[in-house]
Amino acid sequence: MPIDRIRTGFARRAVAAGAVAVSVVLGMSMSPALASAETFFFDDVGSTAVPRADCGPGSLPETGMQGDVPAEDRNNGRSTQGYRCNVSLIGALQDRGGGLLSVTHDHCSYTSTFFPGNLLDPTTPGVQVLDVSNPAQPVLSTTLNEPAMLGGTWESLKVNKARNLLAATAVPVAAGTGYFSVYDISDCAHPRLLNRGAGTDLTMPLPFISHEGGFAPDGNTYWVSGPAPGFLTAIDIRNPADPRIVWQGLHGVGGHGFGITPDGNRMYLSNLGGITVLDISAVQRGDPYPTVPQIATYLWTDGFFNQHSIPVTYGGKPYIYTVDETGGGGIKVFDVADPAHADIVQKIKLEIQLPANAAANIRSSQGGSLFSYDPHYCVVDRPADPTALACSWESSGIRVFDIRNLNSIREIAYYNPPAQTGRNLQLTNSPHALSSLIGVSLFNFVPLARAVFEGQTDPRVAFGPRAGMVAFGDLSADWCFSPPEFHGSQIWTSCSDNGFMALQLDHTVYQPPANQASTYGQ
Repeated sequence: MPIDRIRTGFARRAVAAGAVAVSVVLGMSMSPALASAETFFFDDVGSTAVPRADCGPGSLPETGMQGDVPAEDRNNGRSTQGYRCNVSLIGALQDRGGGLLSVTHDHCSYTSTFFPGNLLDPTTPGVQVLDVSNPAQPVLSTTLNEPAMLGGTWESLKVNKARNLLAATAVPVAAGTGYFSVYDISDCAHPRLLNRGAGTDLTMPLPFISHEGGFAPDGNTYWVSGPAPGFLTAIDIRNPADPRIVWQGLHGVGGHGFGITPDGNRMYLSNLGGITVLDISAVQRGDPYPTVPQIATYLWTDGFFNQHSIPVTYGGKPYIYTVDETGGGGIKVFDVADPAHADIVQKIKLEIQLPANAAANIRSSQGGSLFSYDPHYCVVDRPADPTALACSWESSGIRVFDIRNLNSIREIAYYNPPAQTGRNLQLTNSPHALSSLIGVSLFNFVPLARAVFEGQTDPRVAFGPRAGMVAFGDLSADWCFSPPEFHGSQIWTSCSDNGFMALQLDHTVYQPPANQASTYGQ
């Protein structure tokens, strides 16, 4: 498929050179690895939304602009009915909330833990294993209660399909260290702990800083990323019973998630305002003294707290989808044929994220806590020539896009689950409920200020019927953080307040490809 290179408005500037990546082999030596790598800066802000979905029979569409849950809907109870377009709910299991980042495998789902709220129910404090053999009636199979699972898994709970492994680190409050557990999920409903010593035994912690983690595609390495400072760790799990740290490095001020190419040789590492491209081939090969050179860094002003990236190919040519967690940046598509000189070729935004709507964004999100309307985790239905992209969205639910042609990406479906208004005290494993002591959507004041300064929005619009809700948010729109994973024509995912959900995509908008292989880049 021919793809036009879109340059207008996506100008790239080189701003620095001579970047350094430093590797540390614990117990051996400190080994600096110098690499000549440029840093590029994109200063444009996307001002166009993808076309809206055309909602068919049985839909309950949004009442305002694309992605928005209007203040009036939040106040009059309309948002408790949810919003859906070409998607229906098959079954759900809410319990005490869906944690922060939950994942699925085979006929199972694994509900992440959000510390310390997960401990308030002593009967099932750890990661809940759900049997979804019947998507209409998911049931609790067992609970994983090792230290890594009890300490809050944040964004580290991940599955590797190649080796049937599940793993996570303990992340009590944004950052964690020490505890890491790996499970055999060949029988997905009954995980079997593999490392009873290092990482799991309370007396045998591992030295790393964690916020997010994920597997190399072959499942032989689990990578751990810390938020501040930007500390990156490679844990060798070729023998899962004896996990060993084989490389560590400080790559910058802050880090987040990442995406790894299918061959395991390149990492697109998220930082506070963009991505850093790393050559991780030495770790992938199992070199005894690996180094991790930096290839390039890409920074931008359109969004911040980049979350993760998904490497894909179209006609054999490599691209990545990369997601900004806050700041209205949406999802960017990079042409990475030359990762040292990559280009943004497309952006995916909803109407509520546009600079012209920045004040309306604040108006409706007041009382919803820290986040307003931004994507968090995305999934493609296959890595080669993907046909669909599904993304979890803070306050906007699950959004599904037709991405067969990069030049004409459009939304085809969405499901924003019913708001759990007023149930804060019951949803003890929901990061949304626990964060709602704060009512103000703090992270979106930066794009508002920029839009006001540039004359793109009227700040007076921000003052609506919820303007006084600076504390004690009311859960009037859910936060969806987990990857929405394709299971045929269904999507399985979890949202903070609603917990696990099995969703059915209408056959008129999505037909799964024969070689469907759902992936989020780790």
